Amino acid sequence: MDLKGKAQCIYKKILKEDLSFLPDFFALSDKNRKEILEKLDEKALKYLTNTIKTSKQKIFEAHHKKFLEIASGKIRTPVYLIDETLIEENMKVLRYIKDRTGCKILHALKAYATFATFPIMRKYLDGVCASGLNEARLGFEKFKKEVHTFGAAYKDEDIEDIINYSDIIIFNSFYQLKKFGNLAKEKGKGIGIRVNPGYSDIKVEIYNPCAPFSRLGIIYEIFKKQYNNFSPMIDGLHFHALCEQNADSLERVLDSFKKLFGPLIMNNKNIKWVNFGGGHHITRDDYDIELLISLIRDFKRNFECQVYLEPGEASVLNAGVLIARVLDIVENKKKIAIIDASAEAHMPDVLLMPYKPHILNSCEPEKKRYEYRIGGPSCLAGDIIGDYFFDKPLKRGDTIVFKDMALYTIVKNTTFNGINLPDISVMKKSGEIKIIKSFGYKDFISRQS
Repeated sequence: MDLKGKAQCIYKKILKEDLSFLPDFFALSDKNRKEILEKLDEKALKYLTNTIKTSKQKIFEAHHKKFLEIASGKIRTPVYLIDETLIEENMKVLRYIKDRTGCKILHALKAYATFATFPIMRKYLDGVCASGLNEARLGFEKFKKEVHTFGAAYKDEDIEDIINYSDIIIFNSFYQLKKFGNLAKEKGKGIGIRVNPGYSDIKVEIYNPCAPFSRLGIIYEIFKKQYNNFSPMIDGLHFHALCEQNADSLERVLDSFKKLFGPLIMNNKNIKWVNFGGGHHITRDDYDIELLISLIRDFKRNFECQVYLEPGEASVLNAGVLIARVLDIVENKKKIAIIDASAEAHMPDVLLMPYKPHILNSCEPEKKRYEYRIGGPSCLAGDIIGDYFFDKPLKRGDTIVFKDMALYTIVKNTTFNGINLPDISVMKKSGEIKIIKSFGYKDFISRQS
């Protein structure tokens, strides 16, 4: 295979480690990118991977400084600010995985469903995965590519619409497959079954689909007894056992999955795909992209089927912030800053996970002089984001910027206490900030009776 024109020029620049190649590489057609990748040796591929990661890190650092500048200006708070440029940087990494492996990548709507940014994401990804009727419809109407739907159980009154909006429907039990599978097949839809892979590294049990007594995925002991009765209907297997984890965790999960279910896949030529689920933190700086690529390629070669990934967080990781304002500062053995954003209402995983989000311009205790406990305005005593340190005192009216607030915030927020939902704004690639949604009393009262 001979490369021509611009592709040949980019190929030579990669071999010479000339960093100027990167924008042109991303702008190439799918065919030309893949042709270059096929010609590169292992050393050059690793160089390309590291260059892509390093470039992304620099762009993110520059835009996080821009978030601070925006927050110091006249911006209405609280507000989720989503950055199109940073989403696209994450998309480029995900597409690179696709180029190297031939896998397909879906965006998990449960993590992020702000459809104003779907036009950018749609250019890079193969579709979305949904958790039920409303997400399936959203994916069908707004993303307009493949829709794969998994539900722990489907309601009779929803199933026809779910099937209509979905390309593939994944069942959580053989009972539900028996009940609804023929209807899906009659409408030409693909059918999958979710299995429990028998292993997970997840430490927080509430997020662990493989925890004891989990309701998610058929365990092997039941699967092997009933599978032959349904195998002609099943096009693929789905498992999900990761949460914000690296490729080494996937490797261990895959070892367990292959040991349990591998022989069944090998013996059933009807299996066209296997979905590795979500929780892959692919766009994190320390993620082992080369290991992921190796795992996918080996699996595809050994089992001769398509591989799907369905990350949610990775799509928008660090691509959005929540900007809030200090309303008051009170004292009770320490200074407590009350802001106009709430952990309980606007970033619930802070309390559920629990975790402490990073505030841009804050730092570790030993490096900063002024300590504040940051809390929300609700009546919940535990509406506390955490203790933070700054190099100068906070003042009433100051703005603060919480990092990584696109994922699992907008999709999970509430109007608890009647607290208004934050605006949703998008920073366009041009630099323009556009408010795409504001909320008020009508949004609160519409959720009541």
